[in-house]
Formats: sequence, structure tokens, C-alpha cells
Amino acid sequence: MARRFRPFTSLPNPREVFAWAMYDLANQSFTLLMITLLFPIYFKDVIVGQVAPVASGAAMTGTGRGDSLWSIAGGVSLFIVVLASPFVGAAADAYGLKKRLLMTTGAFCALLTIGLSFMGPNQVVFAMVAFMLANIAYQLGENLLAGFLPEISTPRNIGRVSATGWAFGYAGALVLQIVIVVAMLALGLKDTSKWPVFFVLAGVWFLLGMMPPALWLHETKPRHASSGRNLISATLARTAETVRRATEYRQLARFLIAFFVYALGVQAIIYFAGVIAKDFGMGDVKLMMFALQLSVTAGIGAIATGLYQDKIGAKTTVFVFLGVWIVTAIGLLALSLIPNDLREANQWAFWVVGNGVGLGLGGIGTASRSMVGLFTPKQRTAEFFGLWGMTYKMAGAIGVLSFGQVRAQLGDSKSMMLLLGFFVAGMLLLLRVNSAAGMRAARRAERRESHAESA
Repeated sequence: MARRFRPFTSLPNPREVFAWAMYDLANQSFTLLMITLLFPIYFKDVIVGQVAPVASGAAMTGTGRGDSLWSIAGGVSLFIVVLASPFVGAAADAYGLKKRLLMTTGAFCALLTIGLSFMGPNQVVFAMVAFMLANIAYQLGENLLAGFLPEISTPRNIGRVSATGWAFGYAGALVLQIVIVVAMLALGLKDTSKWPVFFVLAGVWFLLGMMPPALWLHETKPRHASSGRNLISATLARTAETVRRATEYRQLARFLIAFFVYALGVQAIIYFAGVIAKDFGMGDVKLMMFALQLSVTAGIGAIATGLYQDKIGAKTTVFVFLGVWIVTAIGLLALSLIPNDLREANQWAFWVVGNGVGLGLGGIGTASRSMVGLFTPKQRTAEFFGLWGMTYKMAGAIGVLSFGQVRAQLGDSKSMMLLLGFFVAGMLLLLRVNSAAGMRAARRAERRESHAESA
């Protein structure tokens, strides 16, 4: 499979696609180290410090002040991104600012990431504000990056190009995890208080990875940038026009609804995979190895998408990976029925089911991004991908909260049933999406706006 996946073969713009994919590799340092693995633990254990647990017998076991403050930092920053995404995207399209904003948000996030390495005990407010600003910049940058996809690809190769970015991202995650494991074992950096050096690594990695897109990534400039208006009025007018034409983009709206529903499950797994793994007796080293496995299988999923999506279609590819997610959710439901005292003895089964998590993560993301690209007029890429990003961020806030509350109040099995429901409902909603009609609407919009610009 790896030999057949030649992402740049026969592309008219291989250097530009490489540069675009390198940004996906670069920002993995923030995703992996600052959101998922290291900084949350450092924030709770070092910056906030140890706190007393909730009294025994409470409905939910206490995770302390650190967890509460961390959820506020993550939740508030995501909510701000949800509000800002459509306007940032519309402004980027109207003024041809997509690349400039992408580089600015990336550099801002990377520098703040390095700054977080200087945060120590009791610097809670400073750390929260710095992380929130970095996360807002990172999330907005993700939307802007996705907005380049229709510009650097065609309907015939959009799946391969999208998968290339996804595969680069998981390759970056894999390399970073290997570096972190080696550093922890060889340099004695396992102690949480010594982790700020990894935050410096994350920021420098991000900055260096941004160099190829800074040099070689180009955007399609609007022939007549919005003039005679200030930025806010032009952005509001452009967003209002998209709302007025909502019926024309009906298939995109249908897909975003389906995407929102199954993304509830994807986001819940992203945030709770480590927690669930710990329930099966995985210590720190095993947890890191489990994360490595997820990166490998996710990379395989992204490569498989690149090989076959353009042949079988983006919608069919989404269906395939939703099937993977449904089987995985059924497996997790079965595992949740194992008594607690027998879970460690059956840990092998969790490793097996974990392969489904990795494959699902690697495939569903790139296939979904391609669907949005197919339904998006080239003149509105940042705006529509801003809506896509807003949908994904909102799914994260709601999916993680609902899954976590059900898990805390009703137990593992009920939460896995909820997870299964997200994926089944998302698949049923996807049946209503007509890919051909969505692509025709996007092409009509491109022709209309081209005529308007030349008039």
C-alpha cells in the first residue's frame, strides 16, 4: 500500500501540495503535546498543583480544581472559535488574506507555546490566558489551512491531496511521540516538572514546519477585493450573502448536519481514549505505546483514503469509515461490560479495538474534509471551511460534555451506547446527501462569481 501511495505523482503542483501538507505536520506538535498528552497534565499537576479529591461517595469522583480550570480554558477557547470562524473565513476570502492569516495565527500559536514553557506553580491565570490564545490561533489556523484544499486540488484528485495532508500530520505525530519517549527514558525527563522542554520543542517544531508553506503556498486572490467598506461591514455582507443563498448550498448544509452528529462521537473518543485506556490498567509507558499505535493505524487510514477515495467517491469513503467507527463502538461497548477486576487480564482486547479507533480517526477526517471541498466554490473556500471548522468545534464541546456526563453519571456501558448512537445517526443522515447535486451547485456559484468579478 505504501508503495502505491505516491501523493505527488502526476500532480501539476507537487511543491505547493507538499508545502500545504507540511503545515499539517507542523501543527501536530500543538495538537499532540499541548492539547492531548503533556500540557494538560503539567497544567493540573504543576501549575495548579495537587488538590484534595471530592469526598468519597460522591456521584462523580472528583478530578480537582485543575481539571475544572483546564475544561474552562479548553471550552471557552473553542466557543470563541465557533463564534469567530465564519467571520474570519469570510474576511480572508473577501480580502485575499488567507495565507497571511494562516502564517500569523501559526506563528502566534508557536510563540505562545514556547511561552508556556516558562509557566510554573501558581501561575494559573497567565497559563490559562496564554493557552486559550494559543488554542484560538491554532483552531482558526486549521480552518484557514483547510480552505486551501479546493485551490490546490481538482475534483479528480481532491481525496488524494486531502489524504496527503492528513498522512503528513500523523507522520509528524509519530515522530514526535518517538522523540518524547526516547527523551523521557534516555534523558530522565519522565518527571512532569521537567516537561517544559517539550513545550519549547513543540513551538520550534511548529515554526520550522511553517517555512515550506510560507515560501511555496499560494492562494487565489479575489479579482476585486472588497473595497469602499471597512473590514467588518464587508465581512458581514459576505456572510449575509451566504445565508441568503443557503438553499443553493443545500447539500453542503445536509452534509454539515451529518458531519456534526458523527463528529460528536469522534471528538468524544479523542478526549476520552486515554481515560478509557487507563481503565484497562495501562500505565504511563503503555499509554504512550497505545498512542503510538493510534498514530500508526491513523496514518494507514489516511493513506488508504488517499489511494481509494478518488476512485470510489468521498461520500462512499465516509460511509466506509463510519462503518469502521460503528464496529469499533460495538467493540468498546462489549469491553465496557467486562467487570473491572477482569479488565487488565483482557487488556489485549482493548489493543485490538484500538486499531479501529486509529483507522477511524485517520480516514473520517480526510474524507469529510474532501466532501466540504467538493461542495465549496473556490471564491468562498475560507468562509465555507470556517463553517466546517465551526461545526467540528461545536461538536467537540457538545460531544465531549455529553459523553463525559453520561459516563460519570450512568457508567461506561451507557456512554458507549451513546457513542454508537452518534455514528449510526450520522450514517443515516449522510444518506440524504446528494454528492452530484452539491458539486453542481458549487460549480454554478463559481461561474456566477467569476462573471460578477469580470463585469
